[in-house]
Amino acid sequence: MVKDLLMGFNRRFYNVDVAALLLRLTLGGLLLFHGWHKVHGGIGFILGMLSEHGVPSFIGYGIYLGEVVAPILIILGIFCRLSALTVIGTMIVAWLLVDIGNTFHLNDVGAWALEDLMFYVMMSVVLFFTGSGKYSVMSDSAWR
Repeated sequence: MVKDLLMGFNRRFYNVDVAALLLRLTLGGLLLFHGWHKVHGGIGFILGMLSEHGVPSFIGYGIYLGEVVAPILIILGIFCRLSALTVIGTMIVAWLLVDIGNTFHLNDVGAWALEDLMFYVMMSVVLFFTGSGKYSVMSDSAWR
């Protein structure tokens, strides 16, 4: 009896497309806040960090792709896999520029210092493998 109840519950709430939608809205929405900060406040600090590391500063403008364009596309369900790869690349660059020294450290409350960065990376990895699901602004699955 309990097993039948559990199986019925599992069947009723198994919906990969809803899960993909929630993943997209969460990842894209939260990352877009970071992008909005860069749009509103500028990226001078990023350009400075790149210059300190001998990297041409124009590469810093790629942050707009990773934190504005990609999250919007993810929310809409367009080019999700490509956008997820863009976010992963953006997070790797952020790790290399800002957080590489924190890789093996904990923060003040005992969490891994890279927790938020890894959150974005792993959500992007999951999205890369699942795709956008059917709830997208694009009806043609090739664009999702």
